[in-house]
Amino acid sequence: MPELILNLHMHTTYSDGSGSHAALAQAAFTAGLNAIIVTDHNVLVRGIEGYRQEGPRQLLMLVGEEVHSQARLPQKSHMLVFGHERELAPFGTHLQKLVDMANQLGALSFIAHPIDPELPAFNEEDISWDDWGVHGFTGIELWNGFSELKSIVRGRLDGLFYAYFPQFMPRGPLAGTLARWDELLTTRPEKCVAVGGSDAHALRMRLGPLRRTVFPYEFHFRAINNHVLLEDDLTGEFHHDRALVYDALRKGRSFIGYDLPAPTSGFRFTAHGRDSTATFGEDIRLGEGVTLQIRLPMPAECRLIRNGVLLKAWTQREVCTHITNQPGIYRVECYLNYLGRRRGWIFSNPIYVRE
Repeated sequence: MPELILNLHMHTTYSDGSGSHAALAQAAFTAGLNAIIVTDHNVLVRGIEGYRQEGPRQLLMLVGEEVHSQARLPQKSHMLVFGHERELAPFGTHLQKLVDMANQLGALSFIAHPIDPELPAFNEEDISWDDWGVHGFTGIELWNGFSELKSIVRGRLDGLFYAYFPQFMPRGPLAGTLARWDELLTTRPEKCVAVGGSDAHALRMRLGPLRRTVFPYEFHFRAINNHVLLEDDLTGEFHHDRALVYDALRKGRSFIGYDLPAPTSGFRFTAHGRDSTATFGEDIRLGEGVTLQIRLPMPAECRLIRNGVLLKAWTQREVCTHITNQPGIYRVECYLNYLGRRRGWIFSNPIYVRE
């Protein structure tokens, strides 16, 4: 299956970002991405989607929106919606109707930054998701590259440090978000796809005489990406390729890769039964047993999770294998050391081993 590197959840001057769509495209080319999904707040920007060209390289630019109620204070419960043609911001005040309408339109819906704590030092409020009675959504944003900052910064000096040295910030999905995802995977009838989001704004900040663009777009685009396995090669025909990308995302045929410490392209998690094979997002029948195989781009710490519980761990391994005779929802986490700290590197969507 062809592998596409996709970054999603970003903002332009149409909402609270500092750059244009052209600036995003240029940063994506520089970072070596294949596709991006722009999601401005409560606005579906028209006429932007399509292929961008730079020499022989192409970038697939897709547009969705981040929907939430602007009348609510604080403005909690944001949802990312992709793959629709109708403006969905009017449904932000009733999230179940928003999800139902997205499904009716064939769109994808992801809970954005499920845990997004307050940051009093910068007057930022808690805007976590708290409408957990909603059902039918596609999945959740497991790792948010901007909200993570709010769980780390303790004061203005911390904020200043990470503004100048953003590479020290990403550590991995929040433990509470991972636990919530495992809960959703094991308790709700439908699958729950995980994506990684940049939440890129390229905010222009000032602190006294200091001026700084906090987390430029290019930094985000080199960091937390989605590696998507497509059914077929991109053709260059926009509508065909757009459908191909969204189909793979909907099925969870993807993994989250933190590409700044080391490229994650080439990671694979597969299940092999007597008569079939599956990869992330797919089902496989248990039969007489299933062999789970993990291939990493380089040796690292690897953890195999079953139904939210650690099943097996390996250290400094490039190929890991486990034979199971138990049904369950199996996913993989990988970690490596970077800039003096153990950091999350790869988080796969699960393989569903069925009775």
